[in-house]
Amino acid sequence: MRRTILAILFLVSAAFAVAQNGSNWNYEGHTGPLVWSKLDPSYAACNHGHEQSPIDIRGARLNKALQPIQFHYIAGPVTIENTGRGVVVHVDKGSYMVAGGVRYELVDYEFHHPSEHSVRGKLTDMEVDLVHKSADGKLAIVGVRLNEDRGNPNATMATLWPHLPTRSGTSNRVTDMIDAGGLIPADPGYWTYTGSELTPPCSEGVQWFLYEQPIDVSREQQRQFTALFRLNTRPVQDVHGRKIQANE
Repeated sequence: MRRTILAILFLVSAAFAVAQNGSNWNYEGHTGPLVWSKLDPSYAACNHGHEQSPIDIRGARLNKALQPIQFHYIAGPVTIENTGRGVVVHVDKGSYMVAGGVRYELVDYEFHHPSEHSVRGKLTDMEVDLVHKSADGKLAIVGVRLNEDRGNPNATMATLWPHLPTRSGTSNRVTDMIDAGGLIPADPGYWTYTGSELTPPCSEGVQWFLYEQPIDVSREQQRQFTALFRLNTRPVQDVHGRKIQANE
């Protein structure tokens, strides 16, 4: 009887831990994107929402009223985490951007292979998504696509990559001065649309800014990432009539 009770308590605590850390979803197999909404009621938007991300960018309309994004990033130490599904870089407070007259604080940025967003049906080798939050809790994500250039490493990634945690659930503190601005293209052109978070619970109401110009990543930098994560992207989602606008 005592063993039965202990077994039940173990299963309950394990289930609670799964619910707490969201470890019951993945990018492939029986817990992949096609069934995310079935894994947890709070994930319903993942398969039933109408403003999901990523999407295929095509048919964007020019809106000359859109202003270039103003970045006010501060170089400093970061914490780089291996979540078991990807790499997330957590930044200290102080960096922010201004888009549409709203200030958004930089929270973290995460890397994906291949790119989450496609442009006229074509993916790039990788994508980095910089997550920002406004004072009233609204999210704005800046997406930057990366293309492999064999001999041209990205400087910011070159500083981060020696500290990549190789085990799931571990993190490393990087004391070097890391500047997220090194991940922003020189060309200020971007597309913008209303979408969602890329992972469960796939919350909607996120303002996306996807830069038109990709940046370079070296073959070796990409190889180091894919050695850890062969695939950590979600399939493109239905646009459902949403407007995609371009600032130039």
